[in-house]
Amino acid sequence: MQLALDEARTTTVSDDVPIGAVVLDAAGSVIGTGRNERELTNDPTAHAEVVALREAARATGDWHLTDATLVVTLEPCIMCAGAILAARVPRVVFGAWDEKAGAVGSMYDVLRDRRLPHRVEVYPGVEEEACAALLTDFFTHPERRGPTPPRP
Repeated sequence: MQLALDEARTTTVSDDVPIGAVVLDAAGSVIGTGRNERELTNDPTAHAEVVALREAARATGDWHLTDATLVVTLEPCIMCAGAILAARVPRVVFGAWDEKAGAVGSMYDVLRDRRLPHRVEVYPGVEEEACAALLTDFFTHPERRGPTPPRP
């Protein structure tokens, strides 16, 4: 989780919400990293999880991440939960709960939905206080954010 928190902290170069993610292979080696890049890239799908999953798929040469673990600082949303399922990731570890948009237990529980053909082991609340504090600081102290990149 410390690596995911480090990724989240690098978002201070833009106005993106500080969320970080890492993908680990079966041996525990990092094969993908990501941070929120929606503002930076003007891409609504550039959530930390999606960025990390894309990098892991490139690194392994396979979109099937069947031996991987995704570690992310915030509970994944519906889009990210869908990407996790599509990549066949078997384990997700997350820090802070997202009561507004969480899809892994808060609002929905997509990753463990028995109606779907693939289910994921979920380990919530890892370093929850540190992950939540990063987000709270971002939203309560906008003066600490980086500059918003110019829009085309």
